[in-house]
Amino acid sequence: MRDEVQLVIPAEEDFRPVAHLIAGGLALRLDLTYDDLDDLQVAIGALLALRDDHDEVVVALGAETGALRASLGPLPDSALRELEEDAEELGLRRVLETVCDGFAVEERDGGVWVELTKRMPTAREAAG
Repeated sequence: MRDEVQLVIPAEEDFRPVAHLIAGGLALRLDLTYDDLDDLQVAIGALLALRDDHDEVVVALGAETGALRASLGPLPDSALRELEEDAEELGLRRVLETVCDGFAVEERDGGVWVELTKRMPTAREAAG
């Protein structure tokens, strides 16, 4: 079973900190490290930066066994092009590959959606 929090906010820059606040609260509840939270917030910030308009953007955060997932959308078609480009240059794809354990792109609801995956260490791994 996946627990999920879904946030619908205007895509304007002023509302982006709300997504970071929700991610921080979930990370605290899941006992994520600061580094893992920072990675997730960098990825969310990079995707939200693709939008700066008055329409809504959805940020869904969910925890599954061993992973934290974030789904963001709808994003502009340019996001799909950026994610398909070679990761040699510092661009969106390289950022997501660096800070996430995985990401997937899909087209739904009339736009591009990106799902991020950040692996969470098991209790055994965390104990060392």
